[in-house]
Amino acid sequence: MSDLPFKAVPDGIEIAIRLTPKGGRDRIEGVTEHDGQPCLKVRVSAPPIDGAANKALVAFLAKSLGVSRSSVTFLSGEKSRIKRLRIEGEGLSERLEALLKG
Repeated sequence: MSDLPFKAVPDGIEIAIRLTPKGGRDRIEGVTEHDGQPCLKVRVSAPPIDGAANKALVAFLAKSLGVSRSSVTFLSGEKSRIKRLRIEGEGLSERLEALLKG
């Protein structure tokens, strides 16, 4: 198993996320495991009502990684706590690794 919750793909990364809505302030809490696969633990302050938590997640990741919101798309898990996203942009692996180191 890789320690990182993402993999490089052409023009970006694919990432697994365990989202906690109504979790106080928006933040990355590190890496956890789900079904033997690493997931990025993210908290957002938005509630899980009418997609608000997903929108907050997209906005938070886009801002944290320096990409536009339209660069972040869901691959799966829009109605689940575990989500898979694709984020398009250059140098995202390095930026995400830097965020994880703190």
